[in-house]
Amino acid sequence: MNPALASLEPSRERLANPFVRYVLATRPAFLSITLAGCLLGFATAVTGGAAFGWERALVTLLLALLAHAGINVLNDYCDHLNGTDARNTQRIYPFTGGSRFIQNGVLSPRQVLLFAVALFAATIAGGLWLLSVTGAGLFWIGLVGLTIGWAYSAPPLQLNSRGVGELCVVTGFLLVVGGADYAQRGAWAPLPWLAGAPYALLVANVLYINQFPDREADRASGKLHWVARLQPQTAAWGYGLILLLAALALLGGVLSDACRWWPHVRSSHGFPPCRHGGSCGVLLRYPGSSPRRSS
Repeated sequence: MNPALASLEPSRERLANPFVRYVLATRPAFLSITLAGCLLGFATAVTGGAAFGWERALVTLLLALLAHAGINVLNDYCDHLNGTDARNTQRIYPFTGGSRFIQNGVLSPRQVLLFAVALFAATIAGGLWLLSVTGAGLFWIGLVGLTIGWAYSAPPLQLNSRGVGELCVVTGFLLVVGGADYAQRGAWAPLPWLAGAPYALLVANVLYINQFPDREADRASGKLHWVARLQPQTAAWGYGLILLLAALALLGGVLSDACRWWPHVRSSHGFPPCRHGGSCGVLLRYPGSSPRRSS
């Protein structure tokens, strides 16, 4: 490992303050991804006509961050159990190789496990209150999200070791957007899922590319995600594939919105009836047409 990067790793001496120690154990830089997902969900709810509630928004954001933090801490504990972080000499800290809090003696394995349990417990407790002021749909979003977060790393499922880690990440972060929207709207709507799909795929790509430096340690520990299963030259194509899927999801969302609104635009500006594949056909046939007024 690069000595310059090793010097950035946490140590008990530098993190004498217990509060700072536990905050940094959550890998807070990565929590900004959840912040972005919540903001996206709030935006889709307001776009759909929901009245924005600051109290619900702040609680939703706090709970999403606690859940993500708990998943990060649990992942560190599980990677200690399977030995992958201890074996990882090719890590690029702080992006790969875990938080290093257990390996560097900053926190004991038991402290890390109890911290993860406390974060999950706080998420569930707060979620019950939020559920009482939003609707039953949020229960299923929270249940699926926390289950995926646990099953991603923890035995016996260890889903990331079975080649479905990226799918778990896409689903989990899509639920962040959908949950933030539902907490404001109080009902199901398609928009947050359409808007959240490109975001969730891009988050999965962050995970995917971060697995390359950890590949050898993961293989030795039995974490057989796709980067570990494939040769690096072949696995590299996976990054481009996920990126392409994100672009297609974004394009699909834009086109679906255009198809939804185009009939209203066409009728209000006097466009002729569609004879070429519905409202999208008109949109594609007349990309530069000037609106014509009805006589």
